[in-house]
Amino acid sequence: MDADTLKLVGRTIGEKYAVEAMVAEGGFATVYRAMHLIWKRPVALKVFKSFRHASEKDRQKLLDEFIQEGALLADLSAQSAAIVQARDIGILDGDDGDGIPYMVLEWLDGDTLQAVIEDERKRGLPNRTLEQAVRFLDPAAEALALAHRKGIAHRDVKPGNVFVLGDPRGQHTVKVLDFGIAKVVGDAQKRAGTFTKTTGLVTSFTPAYGAPEQFSRTHGATGPWTDVFALALMLVEMCTGRDPLDGDDYLQLAVASSNPARRPTPRCHDLAVSDEVERVFAKAVAVKPADRWSSVGEFWNALRRALRMDPLRSLSDSPPRSGAMAGTRKSPSTAPTEFADGGRLPVRNGTTSHAMAQPAAPSKPWLTRSAIGALFLASAGGLVVFLGRGRGAAITPGSSGIAVVPVTAATPSAGPRVSPPVAESCPAGMIAIPGGSFFMGSNDGLAAERPAHQVVLDRYCMDEFEVTVEKYKACSDEGRCMRAPAANEWAGITDKDRKAFDPLCNIRDPVSRTAHPINCVEWEMADKFCREQSKRLPTEAEWEFAARGPDGRAYPWGDDDPSADYLNACGKECVAWGQKNGVEEKAMYAADDGFANTAPVGSFPKGASRYGVKDVAGNVWEWVADWYGEYGKNEQHDPTGPASGEERVIRGGAWNGSYASWVRPTFRYKDAPGKRSYGIGFRCAK
Repeated sequence: MDADTLKLVGRTIGEKYAVEAMVAEGGFATVYRAMHLIWKRPVALKVFKSFRHASEKDRQKLLDEFIQEGALLADLSAQSAAIVQARDIGILDGDDGDGIPYMVLEWLDGDTLQAVIEDERKRGLPNRTLEQAVRFLDPAAEALALAHRKGIAHRDVKPGNVFVLGDPRGQHTVKVLDFGIAKVVGDAQKRAGTFTKTTGLVTSFTPAYGAPEQFSRTHGATGPWTDVFALALMLVEMCTGRDPLDGDDYLQLAVASSNPARRPTPRCHDLAVSDEVERVFAKAVAVKPADRWSSVGEFWNALRRALRMDPLRSLSDSPPRSGAMAGTRKSPSTAPTEFADGGRLPVRNGTTSHAMAQPAAPSKPWLTRSAIGALFLASAGGLVVFLGRGRGAAITPGSSGIAVVPVTAATPSAGPRVSPPVAESCPAGMIAIPGGSFFMGSNDGLAAERPAHQVVLDRYCMDEFEVTVEKYKACSDEGRCMRAPAANEWAGITDKDRKAFDPLCNIRDPVSRTAHPINCVEWEMADKFCREQSKRLPTEAEWEFAARGPDGRAYPWGDDDPSADYLNACGKECVAWGQKNGVEEKAMYAADDGFANTAPVGSFPKGASRYGVKDVAGNVWEWVADWYGEYGKNEQHDPTGPASGEERVIRGGAWNGSYASWVRPTFRYKDAPGKRSYGIGFRCAK
């Protein structure tokens, strides 16, 4: 290990990070292992030392560039668990008195995919099939697609920037590293005089996986299509065990990358694939960027279809090929502070639960050095010292267990680590949820949704539909379940409430409402029904993951605003029902969704979650297993909520939901477990 030229070992940074050891060093940054003095957990401290070599004028410009990029990228690491997570940011004083920016990242124990491939070669393990390689890299593809939808490119996709935790041939997790700002890295290198065109140079990409436009801009500009090229090369390498580009130095690799007579497709490396698969790869590694798939999302789903694999729903919407590389995010819909009872959000004793507090206004980007902390969430990713094949000397080490580097992206919507499908293990009527990691909750929502925190789930099964009147009645007719009530019951219910809402208990008309969700049932009734089916109520985390997936989408179906196409909430029909029955209802959307109250389950297939779970937004709220409790910040594995409490969690919103925020998968509410409401039903898990 090189000397600690920054002399940080033994120091405490930011009054809470005790620097224990230098782990790795590259031309642009140095990585340290540090201990968080409050949480008593190791973190990775990445210090951007190359800022020291820039002039004062250039230094400030570089800082401003990072801040501006950080404003776009801040959401990405928070919303995709398949990207190494940024924890903190700041500026430390160097030994010469100059301020040096640093980033704090999660500490990961594992190896890079590069180290995994090399280890498996030495051990003589068989190469993966193309289908196995695709499944292995699904989380990485989803993470890249998330960035690409906002026009943000990684620009240094390679096995050394994919981190593997766990058993690479068994249960494991995949994370994308160095999701950094290649443009700013390049600028810093040029200003520091380290960017040359000779062998042994420092580059902001890795030549062994470089696209033609990275070697020479005569081929076009870099962008998401550049990542497509590199990801295709990674797949070829995983399946053949050979280097995807032929060459031992920078110039040879440049020629191989852009040689129109020999494209690095599977058949070029003697891998037997169908004509359809070969065509997908040929487009992915085309010399001209304009001839390639424009995003990883396009490429990946085209490849999965060619392999007769189901496409990933999270991969859609290609980024533009021109224009600003930026994206904006819709603010969450704001809910009022008072609500009617029943399927809507109850008011307790005339006051609003703290869970219904208004969301804070989003903070504005700060553009001063003193405020870098809020926005500087992008490390100078992709920095590699090119030596020989161009794979060595990456600033993220393989065997050290440290995963460093950030994100070069902006907003939400695609991927973490998801295990292969296990549909064969689920009973009829249930959907296999592959498990994986996601960020539960939201920092942009109401108080009860905060903070967003990482959760890892094992595989499980979830009912495709809410439990229907037909299924519940069959259980009660057999004497295995309590008979469903035909009336509402909650604290403070009035005669006016009973007159309006009791007719909505679906068990009252089990013939015409046989396919409607059962409602007016207490938590214990729901719990008993699921246990009688050899199932159980889903945990709150399982419910949210099944409704949302790992990609941070705003709603189960994606990021489009709620409408009558996606769910049964309050439209014209609901308002008309309220006027007729003396109940004030407010429309979520202007259209008529066709159902004044509950709808038969599965009536809104367009609103299904990425896994195919129906009606997780609207129709009826759903009991889940957990007692209500406030979220913590620490990562959790299969959490089950507090051990005890007074109120149970309900999720999903109901047919008379008035505000879009109520049907976000992150939105949560609590209610007395003994409540019987026309607006609450359930589904089971296993």
